[in-house]
Amino acid sequence: MNHVLACIDGSAQAAAVCDCAAWASQRLEAPLVLLHVLDRQQFPATGNLSGIIGLGSREYLLEELAALDEKRSKLALEEGRMMLAAAKQRVIAAGVAQPECRQRHGDLLESLHDLQADIRLLVIGRQGEDSSGLQLIGSQLESVIRTMQRPILVTPASFTPPKSLLLAFDGSATTRKGVEMIVSSPLLRGVAIHLVMVGADSGENRALLKSAEEALVAAQFEVHTALLGGEVEPILHAYQAQHAIDLLVMGAYGHSRIRQFLVGSTTTSMLRSTTTPLLLLR
Repeated sequence: MNHVLACIDGSAQAAAVCDCAAWASQRLEAPLVLLHVLDRQQFPATGNLSGIIGLGSREYLLEELAALDEKRSKLALEEGRMMLAAAKQRVIAAGVAQPECRQRHGDLLESLHDLQADIRLLVIGRQGEDSSGLQLIGSQLESVIRTMQRPILVTPASFTPPKSLLLAFDGSATTRKGVEMIVSSPLLRGVAIHLVMVGADSGENRALLKSAEEALVAAQFEVHTALLGGEVEPILHAYQAQHAIDLLVMGAYGHSRIRQFLVGSTTTSMLRSTTTPLLLLR
């Protein structure tokens, strides 16, 4: 795991992905890789008409259609190269010294799975170019979140380096590990942390919250804690809005209501409603 990987496409989110990835790359002092994946379903690598054989007089038409498929694929590849070139110039302007560009032909999930071993942080836009104007999250984003075993930073249409973050803490092994990741990583160094637990006001929860707070304070973070009752999603959103917090950080899996919050239909609800970047820890 040694580089930041940013998913680049032709969506309106691409500029924010570049800005976010450039920030993360410099904070982590990790190489930045810009990835564009050409969807093989939309642009097959070769003509997909080989099964229609023996049509006699239609052979010429089949050749023409195959040639058209090949031309569309070449144009799409060139468009992807142009996207990557523009993305490269943007991140260089943001201070990244030697970004690497990669282009693959296939499926996004398969490509990310193949590259996963070298990914330290994945940066992806909330909407892709396949999203309609009314679609608030990309059609593949949930699948990426479910399958990737690396931290994922999801950005909306614009990105500003965060000055504060809300860490949704539920006391699970995943969120305790999340605290350790924040302490050990330079990514969020100097960012004020709001450590928020949604649950019963019990001695056990207070002890878990206190332990996490002490670990963060020992690492010289500015920490604010809160133990709140109610439903996870509205409580976290209300707290984030009240304190004008720039970044939401959550463990992708846990054993409590936060796990239910992130898995299934509530994942979509969260991504739709948040207006700030969302960092999912593994």
